[in-house]
Amino acid sequence: MNIYEFAPIAWLINLAHTVLTFLSDLLAPIAGGASAALAVVLLTIIVRAILIPVGHSQVKAQSDRQRIAPQLAELQKKYKKKPEVLQRKTMELYQKEKVSPMAGCLPVLAQTPVLMAVYGLFILPTINGAPNDLLTQTAFGIPLGQSFVHAISTGSVTVTSAIVHIVIMAIIAVVAQFSRKLLMPPTPPQQAKPEPAPGMPQMPDMTKVTKVLSFMPFMTAVIAAFVPFAAALYLLVTVSWTLGERLILRRVMGADSPLGGADAAGATPSTA
Repeated sequence: MNIYEFAPIAWLINLAHTVLTFLSDLLAPIAGGASAALAVVLLTIIVRAILIPVGHSQVKAQSDRQRIAPQLAELQKKYKKKPEVLQRKTMELYQKEKVSPMAGCLPVLAQTPVLMAVYGLFILPTINGAPNDLLTQTAFGIPLGQSFVHAISTGSVTVTSAIVHIVIMAIIAVVAQFSRKLLMPPTPPQQAKPEPAPGMPQMPDMTKVTKVLSFMPFMTAVIAAFVPFAAALYLLVTVSWTLGERLILRRVMGADSPLGGADAAGATPSTA
């Protein structure tokens, strides 16, 4: 089954297409031929604004995990030779502090249909039975429906299109580096993963997942070369918005300090 034929996704794509067409027509008198590309940028901003609660949940989850990190480290040090006790004490700590090790994962899954619909808008040749006019529009002389890799493989790449794509990929990579430096918490020393106590579930190990996710923005820079130009613009705006959003949310929620804003008595959050 084509996922884009799934009723909820198809409905979201139709909605996104309607909004994009409206924005493009609205901007045409001002932006001319670049109205469709600018509409893509504005649509992305609208989508990211709608998903601000998701970002809030993820920042809160990260802040909570950082807040209890010293207590977890102390438990691991104290009970490292008693895995059953360590498992029980760890679960008790999570329950006491009302923190879930899986917090922040569900919000990511919740936004998947929206992101899938927006991406589908940039790759489907037809939408609701009609040709997808977005794919015939251009920006900087680059068709919004053409990827950098496809242009290279067909020999249709120009100096301008190459420069634009490379600049987009470079900006995404730079933003990714800033994101890793400013937003990723320090990795705690590797601890042996304790065996679960009898009758108790195994605590999920999120260390490897966190490491993989920290490199995802760099993968986005590579992906930008393979997706249609409109999708590359979407990725550029998304990663830039995400960085700014997280910095603002962390400041507002008091999560700027290394331990999530609750690490010391009266410690002042970093201004970095």
